[in-house]
Amino acid sequence: MLEATFWMVGALLSFTLMAVSIRELHGEIHAFEVQFFRSVGALMVLTPIIIYKGWACLKTQKPKLHLFRNLVHLLAQLGWISGLMLLPLAEVFAIEFTTPIWAALIAVLFLGEKFNLGRLASILLGFIGIIIIVRPGVTSINPGTIFVLAAAIGFALTLTSTKQLTKTELPLTILIYMALIQLPIGAAMSSMVWVTPDQNQLFWLFAVGIVSLSAHYCSARALSLADATVVVPMDFMRLPLIILVGYLLYNESAKFVVILGATIIFAGNYFSIRYEQKLSKLRSNI
Repeated sequence: MLEATFWMVGALLSFTLMAVSIRELHGEIHAFEVQFFRSVGALMVLTPIIIYKGWACLKTQKPKLHLFRNLVHLLAQLGWISGLMLLPLAEVFAIEFTTPIWAALIAVLFLGEKFNLGRLASILLGFIGIIIIVRPGVTSINPGTIFVLAAAIGFALTLTSTKQLTKTELPLTILIYMALIQLPIGAAMSSMVWVTPDQNQLFWLFAVGIVSLSAHYCSARALSLADATVVVPMDFMRLPLIILVGYLLYNESAKFVVILGATIIFAGNYFSIRYEQKLSKLRSNI
């Protein structure tokens, strides 16, 4: 439990630092170029590991699924980066919390998984939370909101693909292919909008790549050491942390509707996890 908490704190700090790194670029570097440097930074960290582990860590049984996962993840990251440039930090993180809800919907609609009370509660409360945050018809919808919602759906598809990949692939292999596939695509896209970064911008661009990799790794380690019912509530602490950071660094005050909506979304996610856990125990006792 203590070790899982340690890794989860690492994940929370990494996600927060990634958001700050992107915001510090002040929209002067296009999302395409940010994504390219994200892949470069990740590959810089992974290359010594590949050399140490040997070429065996590149072996894969599912190259097509790696390609699909990374194309979707690339688009989702672009949406998330664009959202960070257009919305308050707290709002981006609150909307991103809908990722498990979209994943539950995808599992039911496309993977043939059963529709149970836990998933129903997660989806319904998730949509209620989103409506409270976005308030369609009450205020004009910021394009950044659309970007982050699309990113959340993309992250859900990525999560679903990752679950399939982990049946045969090592976590390290998944991370390596993420960098190898997204790097050339990011290079091609960034060439269309390229702005040569100065030293300060280079620092933040490489920071994005390094902390994004650490966020993925720390989250995976936490989930491997503790149950999701322990990890998910800790993950929700990203919201108060990013609210504090947004206030201190950018003078952003979180709206009550954002906090309320995010809390409802979290409640749906947590209920679904608890319900699935109880179902699993019942099945094991039969």
